[in-house]
Amino acid sequence: MAHEFDGKVALVTGGASGIGKAVALQLAAQGAAVGVADLREDAAQQVVDEITSAGGRAIAIGADVGDPDQVKAAVDATVQAFGSLTHALNNAGIGGPSGPIQDVDIDGYLKLIDVNLHSVFYGMKYEIPELLKAGGGAIVNTSSILGLVGTPLAVPYVTAKHGVAGMTKATALQVASQGIRINSVHPGYIDTPLLQGMPQEAYDALVGLHPIGRLGTADEVAELVVFLLSDRASFITGSQHVVDGAYTAQ
Repeated sequence: MAHEFDGKVALVTGGASGIGKAVALQLAAQGAAVGVADLREDAAQQVVDEITSAGGRAIAIGADVGDPDQVKAAVDATVQAFGSLTHALNNAGIGGPSGPIQDVDIDGYLKLIDVNLHSVFYGMKYEIPELLKAGGGAIVNTSSILGLVGTPLAVPYVTAKHGVAGMTKATALQVASQGIRINSVHPGYIDTPLLQGMPQEAYDALVGLHPIGRLGTADEVAELVVFLLSDRASFITGSQHVVDGAYTAQ
C-alpha cells in the first residue's frame, strides 16, 4: 500500500498549507506525481521542495482558483509536466465575510463564492476531460461541516460549502459510468493556518463545539482524502464524508 499511487498524477489546489499540503505530501509519499497549486507559489514551492527532497515528484503552480483561466493553466501545467492527470483535490478556500446577512459586504461575498464554490466547478470542468483521457480516476472536493448544517453568522461560507456538496453529487452521477469517482469531504474545525492569530477564547470556543474535545488535524483529513482517491474506495462515489469529531452528530 506504500506505493498505491505509483504512475498516478494528482493536482492539489490550496496545496501550500493545511489539508492541501498534508494530502500532497501523502500522495507523493505513496508514489504520485503532484501538481501543488496555491495562490502563494513560493509556499507551494516549499512543499514541492519537501516532496522532492524525499525522492518524490512535484511541481509548484501559482494560481488564483477564482479565475477559470488560472485553474485551466494549473491543470495544463500538471499534464505537461507529468503526461496525464488521474486524481485531483479541489481544496483551496478562504474564510470570507461573516456577520448578519444584512451587514455582509457584497464584494466579499462574491469573492468567497468565487474561491470556495466556483473554483470547484472550474476544477472539475478542466480536470474531468484529462481524467477521461487517462482512462479514469478520482476527484475529491473539500466542503465542510458547514456544507451539511448551518451556522447563523457565516451565510456566504455555508452557501458555498452546501453548493460544493450538491455540485459533487451531480457531477459524480454524470461520470459514474465513465471510470471517474467524485466525493466530498466535510471536515470539522481543523487546526490549520486559517486559525492562526485567533484569540484563545475564540479558539477554545471552537474546541467546545466538538464532542471529541479537540480540533482535527490536517493529517487526519488527508488520511480520508487519500483513501477516497485510492482504488480501495472503488465503490464510493457521489457521497459525503464527514471528519468532524462528532460535530454533526449533535
